[in-house]
Amino acid sequence: MAEAQTGKPQGRWRTFHEKFVVEERYMSATARRNLYLTAVALMITGVVLFVVILASVLQHGGLSAADEPTRSWLLTLRGEPATTIMIILAIVFGPIGLPIIVLVVTVAWGLLAKHAWRPMLLAGAMLTGVILAQVIGRIVERQRPPVELMLFGADTTFSFPSGHVLGACDFLLVTTFLVFSRRKSPWAAVVAFIVAGIGMFFAAISRLYLGYHWLTDALGAFSISLVVLGGVIALDTWRTARIRGEQITGTLSTADAGQD
Repeated sequence: MAEAQTGKPQGRWRTFHEKFVVEERYMSATARRNLYLTAVALMITGVVLFVVILASVLQHGGLSAADEPTRSWLLTLRGEPATTIMIILAIVFGPIGLPIIVLVVTVAWGLLAKHAWRPMLLAGAMLTGVILAQVIGRIVERQRPPVELMLFGADTTFSFPSGHVLGACDFLLVTTFLVFSRRKSPWAAVVAFIVAGIGMFFAAISRLYLGYHWLTDALGAFSISLVVLGGVIALDTWRTARIRGEQITGTLSTADAGQD
């Protein structure tokens, strides 16, 4: 009772709330609506693309017809310098390198930022991608390309979707959105997403080049990442996007809103 009268528990909760929960930014009603529309469009596009790719994989036709020609073409490009670069990319976006990168980024971001909402959202998105890759992989049970053509050790786990590519796409797309959605310059966001796209391309090419995945494995991973990104945009918009004059849920002042 004494603590309730002094307000200490409430003070501790407010400190925690402001650090880990509250992050609000102000925008026009049109801007917020456009964010929601973008989120829905990304999720619908991702689901439709995934269904088309999955159907082609299961029926051994459609887009999967390009799997073997793509693999054969990449075999002709193999050489020592290219192989070294591709192995480095595979390590960076692999099950050891990428989790370390995500851990460092989220912890550093959470400690240095005014609010930990965005690094927590990034961590949640990455975990969601891992779970989806594992669940879908065990349901589809697609076999990888021949083991004898793999250049960085044998891998007999399931092939669809590519966990490496999904992790890379989730990290690059979600991080780019969470960082540049708070910037005023649209051109900076455009350039950042182009750079992210280049990173995703090379992450996918490295897995195909090294002989661990088919083309449709990478495309399936990309389609899932679109759904994850759309979900992140929708959740972030619902939690942080405010229109001036409407009732807000947190204690962040107008002067502090959007500054991180």
